[in-house]
Amino acid sequence: MIRIKICGLKEIKHALAAEKAGADAVGFVFAKSVRRISPIQAKKISRSLGPWISKVGVFVNSGNSEILKIAKIGGLDTVQLHGDEPPSQAKKLRASGLKVLKAFRIQNKADLAIIRNYPADAILLDAAVAGNYGGTGQKFDWNLLAHLKLTQPVIISGGLKKESLKDLFRLFTPYGVDVSSGVEKSPGKKDIQLIKDFIVHAKSFI
Repeated sequence: MIRIKICGLKEIKHALAAEKAGADAVGFVFAKSVRRISPIQAKKISRSLGPWISKVGVFVNSGNSEILKIAKIGGLDTVQLHGDEPPSQAKKLRASGLKVLKAFRIQNKADLAIIRNYPADAILLDAAVAGNYGGTGQKFDWNLLAHLKLTQPVIISGGLKKESLKDLFRLFTPYGVDVSSGVEKSPGKKDIQLIKDFIVHAKSFI
């Protein structure tokens, strides 16, 4: 079964729409971004959702003390490390009881080799765009996934839209997909219908 994460949420109505449509996780961005929200905002959204949907915080090169503080305030159960965080940081976060997703930016086959043995609950693959850690709406070469050999679950991100899912699933069946800009009407502005359409379409491939 394909898991679906709707990331970069800033409003309760969009989170509720994602949950109702069948999303497995919602993501809150705490790094520099047009989608950035405060821990208090994340707390309000988290409390509006039921217990079965995962609440993920996206961080870029933050220290563990900051991450743990925000996770507690925001009601997070999972953290997504989207920067250059070392394996030791992920190990400590997992020891605290949080689940860890580690994002890697993929540009070529060599980038896949450095992923192995990273101590995360799942690996998220995103596009490599100079000067950006994520949220660019760009996709990497999915043909590279044929060379992927990992024991952890793999989540695909970057440039996903309802229309591009068929091409992805034709090449690779991931554990999950992570979408943000692909369900927006403008940068940082989510659209309820786009959220619903993406989730329904993704689930049709299950």
